[in-house]
Amino acid sequence: MSSSRARLHSLGIASALRESLREGYTRRDFSGDLIAGVTVGIIAIPLAMALAIASGVKPEYGLYTAIIAGFLIALTGGSRYSISGPTAAFVVILFPVTQAFGLSGLLVATLMSGVILVALAVARLGRLIEYIPESVTLGFTSGIAIVIAILQMQDFFGLQLSEVPESFVGRILLLFSALPGLNMANTSVALLTLLVLIFWPRLKLPVPGHLPALLGGTFLAWLFIQMGMDVDTIGSRFSYELPDGTQGQGIPPFLPSFEWPWLRPGPDGEPLIWSWAVIRELLPAAFSIAMLGAIESLLCAVVLDGMSGRRHHANGELLGQGLGNLIAPFFGGITATAAIARSATNYKAGAKSPISAIVHALVVLAGLLILAPWLSWLPMASMAALLVIVAWNMSEAHKVVVLLKRAPVGDILVLMTCMSLTVLFDMVLAISVGIVMASILFMRDLAGMTRFQDISMQRKHVPEGLPEGWGVLKLSGPLFFAAAERVFDELAESVKGYRGVVLYMDGVPLLDAGGINGFDRFSAFCEQQGIRLVIADLQFQPLRAMARAGMKPTENLSFTATLEEALARLNSA
Repeated sequence: MSSSRARLHSLGIASALRESLREGYTRRDFSGDLIAGVTVGIIAIPLAMALAIASGVKPEYGLYTAIIAGFLIALTGGSRYSISGPTAAFVVILFPVTQAFGLSGLLVATLMSGVILVALAVARLGRLIEYIPESVTLGFTSGIAIVIAILQMQDFFGLQLSEVPESFVGRILLLFSALPGLNMANTSVALLTLLVLIFWPRLKLPVPGHLPALLGGTFLAWLFIQMGMDVDTIGSRFSYELPDGTQGQGIPPFLPSFEWPWLRPGPDGEPLIWSWAVIRELLPAAFSIAMLGAIESLLCAVVLDGMSGRRHHANGELLGQGLGNLIAPFFGGITATAAIARSATNYKAGAKSPISAIVHALVVLAGLLILAPWLSWLPMASMAALLVIVAWNMSEAHKVVVLLKRAPVGDILVLMTCMSLTVLFDMVLAISVGIVMASILFMRDLAGMTRFQDISMQRKHVPEGLPEGWGVLKLSGPLFFAAAERVFDELAESVKGYRGVVLYMDGVPLLDAGGINGFDRFSAFCEQQGIRLVIADLQFQPLRAMARAGMKPTENLSFTATLEEALARLNSA
């Protein structure tokens, strides 16, 4: 088995780390990993908190995810440069789960998704990403980006909303009706953060834009607070309980502790009452989390392969993602997967191995223990602005524009359908409908490639002519259910009046049950009409399919290995 094929089909724990160490890991490599890990760790701290808040839980749970899952996936996964943690793609799935089942339900759904991911890895389904069309991927990621951006508008403008509707249209209408009551202080902080995030990359400085943007937003928020204006911060929004029973504000500066996920608070703050009905309700969400996690992590690995020239271990990466999501919920970690933007930053910052991702997790841990009092000053408006930029980057608008300009109409229809369904309903429906639509359109195009041609007069194929009443018809394309009936009906019309016909089938790579059924009807038609039928040059799969179907030569039906052999038989008869 070739090395590239082995990467696709093999399953091994810590395959990326073992491969990196096996190649010879030097002090210089560790220096590169250390710099990259620190860089991406600094970026991950505010992102992890913002994504946890967007998912409906306290910010510290995002940090726990980046620490526990980020460490475990790097240690056990199959992608050398991937950075795992909370990602924007999951917000549209996790937020409704949190609203309905609380932190407890979210952690159990994450645990269940980890089991599914491990099962996908064991089943060697690491090539899953190859079967998701780009129009589907761009459609649902763009739809998710729109939903995330809309969810941030409340904090971005400091709007006071009593209850946010579940429907997208209802949410938009409520936001518009609440806009006259926007908080200018919060809005100013959000706009400053957004502008720094947009324009900072143009300076081409080694410092990532997240840090100056959040520092600027925090300083402006502090000025407004000193002026007596109301600005929401992590410290004013969130609290935690200290060991002595008193309340602390912001993020608890403690290590994540072990606790059974199902004993965590439910939607009302009390432990959730578990039953098989609740488990059944969580299963669709867990499956969605697992499928999106698989797609996102494998897509990230493919992007990194293109950047680095190396190849990831697909099933090993699924295994690592599964183990991370299986263990992290016991320490308060929510759903994690590979983050494309953070992973690309990791590679560009000089990462050499998964050790950079391990360093990233340790940096987030240090941030939790050391910087917690300062992190409570981060304005909610700045976090919202940060997620707006994340949503924009996630949308890959430039790719959508290119697809709309250059792609066939069918692909455009699939993209717009996936985007609309993601925004108006949910991502699972969008992906399901998108894949079905893409499959049907693909089968239509594939069926259109299946045709036949009369080559009786082509001396290239029939150099010596044919006996009177005989013809040679060349079949090309897959004979599957979507094409077989049409093609064999057309063949039946074309061979009327013939004494015999040679079907030259070297251009038929596939014959399925629908094709066999169509061939049976055509063969029976030829027998009724007294037309002899010779099948020449079958490829392996059609030959095997006919053999399994019990087709044998008869007085009216014969088979030859090549067209030349068939013509020789005719001319010698």
